[in-house]
Order: sequence, then structure tokens, then C-alpha cells
Amino acid sequence: MEIFIKALNNPLKELKELGCEEIGFGIMKNKIQTDCFYVYNLKTPAAQILKQEALACGGDFALPRDAILYQQDTYNGILMLNKAQSKVLLKKLKIQPFGLKKVAESLEKHWQRKNFKPKIMGIINATPDSFYKDSQKSTQEAYERIFEMIEEGVDIIDIGGASTRPGSEWVSREEEMARIKPIADFIACEKIYERIAFSIDTYTPEVADYCLKNGFAMVNDITGFQNPKMIEVVGDYDCECVVMHMQGNPKEMQKNPHYKNLFCEIDNFFKQQIEALLKHNVKKIILDIGIGFGKTLEHNCELIRNLKHFAHFDYPLLVGASRKSMIDKITPCDVVERLAGSLAIHLESLKNGASIIRCHDTKEHIQALKVWSALQ
Repeated sequence: MEIFIKALNNPLKELKELGCEEIGFGIMKNKIQTDCFYVYNLKTPAAQILKQEALACGGDFALPRDAILYQQDTYNGILMLNKAQSKVLLKKLKIQPFGLKKVAESLEKHWQRKNFKPKIMGIINATPDSFYKDSQKSTQEAYERIFEMIEEGVDIIDIGGASTRPGSEWVSREEEMARIKPIADFIACEKIYERIAFSIDTYTPEVADYCLKNGFAMVNDITGFQNPKMIEVVGDYDCECVVMHMQGNPKEMQKNPHYKNLFCEIDNFFKQQIEALLKHNVKKIILDIGIGFGKTLEHNCELIRNLKHFAHFDYPLLVGASRKSMIDKITPCDVVERLAGSLAIHLESLKNGASIIRCHDTKEHIQALKVWSALQ
């Protein structure tokens, strides 16, 4: 056979199968993938040092053309290097001045990302006003849907009694409890929690407490546990907590959402809420960037493209874009026609670091996940 060259999209898999010596494989796998990082607000001397050190180890640090003239006090830049080069660079940066030690510490966290097994979270809305009518379930329909999802192979079932669609009002504690209690009682009575994990989608401490007492294993709080009482509740249980970012409140969140630095602001919010949860010994944390919650289409797309940024926290990342209006903004369509768009967003999210996909169309998402996983 003549010499032939194949371009590789997944070189690590091919490298494993090549049969290299184990030590050699350990060295070469760190040379495979180039990572890129946007570095903000570096003092100009630090930017120049980082440029030289990155070049010295085989990487690079892109800067605006006027940086060489020191025309500004600080500069932004893009760092490009692979993991093997990063080990050399980090060692050098840790002994440098001008804030470069802090840069090294931050980069180190980004290179220590964990991998989590992908999961599908199915949605049941015990509400009369969800934006997607097919997800609205009466109590009896919720019972039937639970068993249907179990048969399909869903990993988590997320049940909510208060709609949080754009423009919606906060629901009273009494109304939310009235919707959720029969379902929670059924789950507890039949011990269905032994067959599958249940999540309560709520911002109400009393509702979370009732569900956790009745076998639920997760609290999905759109307000990101900003209510101290909610943190006190989950602190009494060995449960998972989904911290979602939302700018504003459901009624007004889509009225001209604005960020000075989208990633920095969400990052700081997650950091603050993680610290608050850890103080109450809550360690099972999941992060949700909150697609459509106080974000424009551009914000949503940018978050999906660069989702792996948030992996530096070392917690699973949840994405829920199922049938949301961002699909309509890209390609105008009614909510009932948005399955294909949902799958496209969610598969891209998995590629970029998500490990939990929250969706309405569970059967289709499970099939898509199996096919996507086989292609990795």
C-alpha cells in the first residue's frame, strides 16, 4: 500500500490504539491538543513577559499591535499552547512579578478539568402555564410520564411546580406546594426514588425540604441558592444542588439583559454561591449557566461555544436549552418545531463540556447521546 495520510479529529483515541510505550504515551498525549485562553487586564510588563515565556516553550500569546509600544497600562491577549508546553510555562510564571503568579494559578485550574459521564435529565412541569404545553402534566399524567421516562432510560427526572418562563410571576409557596405534594407523596409511597433520581425544580425552601424528605436527591434552584434559607435546607441532606445563573427575575430578565463581561460576572456568581454552599457542608454541586435567563441570543451562543471555561470549578455542568426561544431567534419556528434545534444545541454543549442535559424530549435525546458517544 502506498503512503497515505489521514487527518485526525480525535487523535487521543488513535494514539491509544497505536501501541506506544506507556511512558511515551503519557508524554505525547500532552502534546496533542492546543488550548486557548483569553487573558484580561494584564499589566503591560506582565503581558510582554507572558509573550516571551509562551514563545520560549513553543506556544504563543497574541497581543494588540500597539502593546510593543507600551501605549496602555493593561492589555488583553489570547494564550495558545498545549498541556506539555503549559507545564513549562506555569513553572516559569509562578516566580514572575506583575500578577503572573495569579495567572499561573488560574491556568492550572483550567488544565485540571474533570470528565463526568453524560446524563439526561427529563422535565415534568406540574404547572398550567409552562411555555411548552406538551410538558404540562396533571398529577395523573405526571405519574404516567415518570414510568415512561424510567423505561426510556432517563438518568434524572426534574419536577417543577412553578413556571419560570420569561415574563412569568413568582408563584406562592402554597400554590407550588399544592401542585408538587401529590407527586412527591406518590414517589415516596411507591418508593420510585429507588429506581431513578428525582430533582425538585424550585426556589422555595419549604417545597425543597418536603421533596427531600420524600426521596428526592437533587434541588434545582433557578435563583442559584441566593436565599440563605434554601442553603440551610439542603445543608441537612446529602443531596445534589444545581446552582443556576439568572440575571434579574423571570418577569423582567429578558428586558435588555446587559453584562460588562459575561464570563467574568457568571464566574464570580458561581464562586460566591459555591463558597456559600461549602460553608454548609454541601459538596455535591452542579453548575447551570442559565440559557435564556437574562441573556440575549448572542450571550447564549457565546456561553455554549465556550462552555468548557466553567469546567475549572471541577463540578458537572448542566445545560437546558430545550425548545427555548433562542432557537426561534436563529431560525423562526413555533415551540412545537424546535426539537432539532434543541438537539443541535445540546450535542454542541456535550462537546464543549456539559455532562447533564435537561430536556423535554427524552427519548430523542437518549438516542442522540448514544450515537454522539459512539462517535467520540
